[in-house]
Amino acid sequence: MSEVLLHYTRGGRVESRHHADVAVVDSTGKMVWELGDGKRPMFWRSAAKPFQVLPLIEQGGVERFHLTNEEVAFMVSSHSGESEHVNLAYSVLKKIGLSVDSLACGAAKPMSSKMVKELMLQKLPYQAVHNACSGKHSGMLALAQMLKIDPAGYTDLSHPVQQIMYQAVADSANLQKDEVDTGIDGCGVPVFYLPLYNMAWAYARLAKPEEGQWGGRETSVRLIRDAMLAYPQVVAGSKRFDTVLMNITKGRILAKIGAEAVYCLASVPDGLGVSFKIDDGGFRAITPAGIAILKKIDLLSTAEYQALIEYFPPVLKNHRGDVIGTVEAVI
Repeated sequence: MSEVLLHYTRGGRVESRHHADVAVVDSTGKMVWELGDGKRPMFWRSAAKPFQVLPLIEQGGVERFHLTNEEVAFMVSSHSGESEHVNLAYSVLKKIGLSVDSLACGAAKPMSSKMVKELMLQKLPYQAVHNACSGKHSGMLALAQMLKIDPAGYTDLSHPVQQIMYQAVADSANLQKDEVDTGIDGCGVPVFYLPLYNMAWAYARLAKPEEGQWGGRETSVRLIRDAMLAYPQVVAGSKRFDTVLMNITKGRILAKIGAEAVYCLASVPDGLGVSFKIDDGGFRAITPAGIAILKKIDLLSTAEYQALIEYFPPVLKNHRGDVIGTVEAVI
């Protein structure tokens, strides 16, 4: 059962609580620490993206399409739709010989408010390239092109591209394919339902591929990890927790958000994976929860912790900017 992780206070009194389940796992599969039910099954959402792109990398997609590490990071991203992200979308699509019309993720409002304003001023519509999942979809199209599979219907679970990725996700989490259930993600493709423990184990294996028993996939997994750490701005965006955390820790901690407040982390030198789910799906809880968990398990230095709480102050403000409450971790 989920346990209380955060208190939101007002006037010195608790006004709201966020419950969570957390799993911390090492590369051997040992549960190092948990809060609530660390084996609770949950949809992995966008935190599964590093493993969905794995088939493209291991089958030679980087070489076939001359992809840069920045473009690999884009394929793993849940991006803010900033100019940098949009340009990467066009670059990848050009390299694989397809157009924006091929993206079936749907047009979406950029997560970047700055980009929203720019589009409004230019009277331009939101497009599929602004969708936070356009990188993942570009990777799916690239895999279809590389394997000479008709990309039509590539979002369907029955499509060969999805079946290949489905298997890679299960393998990465050390599960059999039939042990991983599916649903439909916000961008229209299959999303995977599995225990938080296995999500964390996959991230531990991503943290230290040499200890993760990947076999012939080890080089590809390392490339994905290194691309994410080299381009944190691409993985998320300006002022986003994923990006800020990877920058502040200088690539020691890898971070990846999923929708409905699923979140995954990897400590590269320690070979540890962390997954957590905020029970109510509250997006606002992700950043303070992530900081609190990393502090609890001693994965942040004092300087890193101070830098994070200065960047993301654990206080509540009203519309005038007055501090009227706090966000307090209770673990």
